[in-house]
Amino acid sequence: MNRIGVIGDIHCEHVSLEAVLRFFERAGVDRIVSVGDICDGPGDLTRTVELLRGAGVEAVAGNHERWLLKGEMRSLPDATDPESLPPHVRAWLASLPRTRELHTPAGAILVCHGLGLDDMAEVTPEDQGYALEVNEALWDLVRARRWRYVLNGHSHRRMVRTFEGLTVINAGTLHEGHEPCFALIDLSRREAAFYDIHDDWIAEPPQVLPLPA
Repeated sequence: MNRIGVIGDIHCEHVSLEAVLRFFERAGVDRIVSVGDICDGPGDLTRTVELLRGAGVEAVAGNHERWLLKGEMRSLPDATDPESLPPHVRAWLASLPRTRELHTPAGAILVCHGLGLDDMAEVTPEDQGYALEVNEALWDLVRARRWRYVLNGHSHRRMVRTFEGLTVINAGTLHEGHEPCFALIDLSRREAAFYDIHDDWIAEPPQVLPLPA
């Protein structure tokens, strides 16, 4: 398993999601993961879930799934109505784990929404100094010495950053207006390629960021 397709926060953008899944099929990736925040957006959540299930995407839950299932934060813009959920969609969302672990030739990978079990934690490309020092969720993952990579979302900011041997790769988001993109990670080539997407149009060439040796 060397080529991994990573889908950031989807937020019901089912048209873009369908295009991304077609791209991954043509690219012949070994695995596809979704880092959560699948619901609460302008598109069709039922269609979104059907696409993810049909493509065998390994998803984790984000804070928006937690809020939706608890009926919280429903005053947010484009919030999904819990009463509108078909039973199979609710059941699938409720079944999502908070994290997944992948084992690859390059080392273990943690898939999560925020940082580990904290679905509200994040680290951004600009974080420096004190902002990093007090990020306990980040340093808990570093100190665990269990994973080589963390694939996450939440901040909607594409990123590759390494902290004492732990590389965090943020897949960004499909949410229109938030610089929508997705990522294809090639562990054998040690690179993460970020593709901009607008509805069903995928821009090439991608932005390629190196992964540490």
